[in-house]
Amino acid sequence: PQICTRAKILKPKVIRGKDFLAIKQTFQYRTAAPGKKTGSLWTQWLVFPNNTRYFISMDRIDAVNSSDAMFLRLDMPGHIRHKQGDTFSQIYLSYYGKIPASEFAENFAPDENFNYRRDRNKLPKRFIRGYQMRDPKTGKTGPWLAGMTLDPSVVHEAWCHQRGYVCMIEEFGGRPIKAGESFSAAFIVGYFDSIDEMNEVYDRYKGHTGLEVTKDGWRLTK
Repeated sequence: PQICTRAKILKPKVIRGKDFLAIKQTFQYRTAAPGKKTGSLWTQWLVFPNNTRYFISMDRIDAVNSSDAMFLRLDMPGHIRHKQGDTFSQIYLSYYGKIPASEFAENFAPDENFNYRRDRNKLPKRFIRGYQMRDPKTGKTGPWLAGMTLDPSVVHEAWCHQRGYVCMIEEFGGRPIKAGESFSAAFIVGYFDSIDEMNEVYDRYKGHTGLEVTKDGWRLTK
């Protein structure tokens, strides 16, 4: 079930470090499929370092059920509201390239264009998805808003399609898991002036799926 509609109110834990602020959120699932147990735990960390235009995050599921292909779905970096491309000039998908806003003038199905699947596509060196913002009044282009999955191999499927807005959904996991085990993914989300800057930041943090935080500091983990 969707956490955004089922959780209602979360009780975040805030950690203030010397040069960062972090937020931890959790939710224990109260519903389950027939024959399955309730109680799997979702944990999210958000770390906001000082003097950056991006934050680091992690989502993890601690499973109480076994599954052949458990996954977590999230918006990454987020949907794009627009009218004929008035709020963005182009989209960048590291596994595809640049896509002009004109490609999203008409609705199309999730698997019709720009769909990524781990079992079908070549594993990219980086997993970055972003769009270059545009002022709807002046048409002037601005920075890129990008979401990066720091270990490309954890991505099961990712959509970039049009359905009244550009839908940027991603699933990670999608592999067998036993009760008592967990799976996670780590991300960077924020603003960048160029694709080169995105690549530079990505390579600085790449290869991680976990995130640990204490008041003394934070670190990405495998």
